[in-house]
Amino acid sequence: MQKLIIHGDPGIRKGATIEYEGSEFVCFGINRQCEWNGPDEVQLWCTVGTPDEKDAYERREYIPMHLDVDDADAEEISVIEAAA
Repeated sequence: MQKLIIHGDPGIRKGATIEYEGSEFVCFGINRQCEWNGPDEVQLWCTVGTPDEKDAYERREYIPMHLDVDDADAEEISVIEAAA
């Protein structure tokens, strides 16, 4: 499980399946940032992981501040399924 900050909106919502850097991830939670103030484009702060990590996410069996963080432009994300 990790945090993925996406610069721009690739058209995904909670439950979406995406491909990033050759790996497939499920977006467990998404927070939209910068809609009213801030940069010109929206940022999506996503908690992503593999499908088998969904139970750990729902039970909060992780420490959010200890997750690895990566960032990418919306063009680098391939949307497999926009939302579940």
